[in-house]
Amino acid sequence: MRPGEERPVDGGARAGVSELELLKLRAAERIDEAAERLGALSRAIWSEPELAYEEHRAHGVLTRFFECEPPVASWTVQPHYHLATAFRAEWGSPGAGATPRPLQLGFLCEYDALPGIGHACGHNLIAEVGAAAALGVKGALESLPGPPPPVKVIVLGTPAEEDGGGKIDLIEAGAFKNLDVVFMAHPSQENAAYLPDVAEHDMTVKYYGKASHAAAYPWEGLNALDAAVLAYNNLSVLRQQMKPTWRVHGIIKNGGVKPNIIPSYSELIYYFRAPSMKELPVLTKKAEDCFRAAALATGCTVEIKGGAHDYYNVLPNKSLWKAYIENGKKLGIEFISEDAMLNGSSGSTDFGNVTFVVPGIHPYFYIGTDALNHTEQYTEAAGSQEAQSYTLRTAKALAMTALDIIFKPELLERIKEDFKLKLQEEGFSNTVE
Repeated sequence: MRPGEERPVDGGARAGVSELELLKLRAAERIDEAAERLGALSRAIWSEPELAYEEHRAHGVLTRFFECEPPVASWTVQPHYHLATAFRAEWGSPGAGATPRPLQLGFLCEYDALPGIGHACGHNLIAEVGAAAALGVKGALESLPGPPPPVKVIVLGTPAEEDGGGKIDLIEAGAFKNLDVVFMAHPSQENAAYLPDVAEHDMTVKYYGKASHAAAYPWEGLNALDAAVLAYNNLSVLRQQMKPTWRVHGIIKNGGVKPNIIPSYSELIYYFRAPSMKELPVLTKKAEDCFRAAALATGCTVEIKGGAHDYYNVLPNKSLWKAYIENGKKLGIEFISEDAMLNGSSGSTDFGNVTFVVPGIHPYFYIGTDALNHTEQYTEAAGSQEAQSYTLRTAKALAMTALDIIFKPELLERIKEDFKLKLQEEGFSNTVE
């Protein structure tokens, strides 16, 4: 009898518990058994923070973790998977090579840090959650008395979330093509199965003017710094006509070299965010008009360059998050309300792009502090021992949700249907086979 049939078992304190629930217990036990190794993995990443696409030590720590995970060689590891600091670790049940195609579940790890303040977004914990949840699912399936269903558990190491969008690089390389559902979790100040991570586009704006002596003959110059200041003020004025859900923030990176030289060059970097990919171009077009107007007013020329990748908004998948909440509550996780969840604020992530390709969940989890992400205080919290229990509890909830998907085909169908509907709402066609 398959675990999804909820057959009660005999004997002991576990009488009356379905086979699926026993498998979930086994997944949690497997994570607890690996807690010391998982904690060491997280601390190793946290102790030597590395920036986007340069996460060589974290990459090595993670690939060795799976290469050496007992029994040794149970994971097939591709250490430089399309990117130098990406990887893929795969475990398949004995029937995973047969037809029909096995169910393929992806667990994502992030491990890049922020400049100056290290792991202030807790990506070391994201890596730990992904690794732990995958171990839990694998351990549960290996504990079955009979042959497990055809399943592949795949861990993807996804670099450069903070800058560049490593997941988008991997999407373009086909890394997500055959995955059915993907999982990851992000540390925060609260437990939420979903937060509305928004679409984001960044721009680098360069103004070219003409240098001149600022005291003797300023009229001979074209002031690129004036153009940058005007652009900054243009955008500040635009805020009155911006939707409350839009976000614009930027810096002047270069404003000249010496006060008595009319600046011939200036540079700004701006991020633009909107709730959806449908709204984002409207905002960015208004911003470009502001930049070009400043060039016209000062006589400078302007060069506007968008980032390599736009970050898409994260598509919610209600069937998936409800299953996660149900499992999380069994572990004692207290979630914020659905209203607070849907109306909460958040940032942007390249996981959003993943959710336009394959159904996925990106819950947030409390780590024992009220400190805010991207602060020195959060860096300290992400490396603390206190964060460990919360991190592993979240990994257990993800693993339990994955087991629901494996043994409840109707849940998988609902998840796929939710995915298709959300894509249609965004004006995208279904890209998953």
